Amino acid sequence: MADEQAPPEPVHHTIDYIELPLMKIQETKAFYTEVFGWTFRKWGPLYLSFRGAGISGGFNGEANLGKVGAGVLVVLYSSDLQATLEAVKATGARISRPVFDFPGGKRFHFIDPNGSELAVWSEGS
Repeated sequence: MADEQAPPEPVHHTIDYIELPLMKIQETKAFYTEVFGWTFRKWGPLYLSFRGAGISGGFNGEANLGKVGAGVLVVLYSSDLQATLEAVKATGARISRPVFDFPGGKRFHFIDPNGSELAVWSEGS
């Protein structure tokens, strides 16, 4: 599935693009398409760019990148946290931190098909 729409023009000193590790190309596409509705464009055998996440980004499978470990946490927003949690679980992805309260709302963390931890948050209590 490819999104041929041109990306927005970059804005000075803003986050323009995020890149995550890629180890399982088909599982990654299926997971993020099914749960979050993202679209993908394949750039050779080791790279997928994505759209529909509120920011442009990609998954990079270059072997020399390695996993960085704890550091930046990508946090996605959901207007229905429970429905998103169920969609993540339905794919078989591991929930690394169940739903918990934090100032401003609730969130949970999950491990994607590449072993990266991401979070999903929602407003309210």
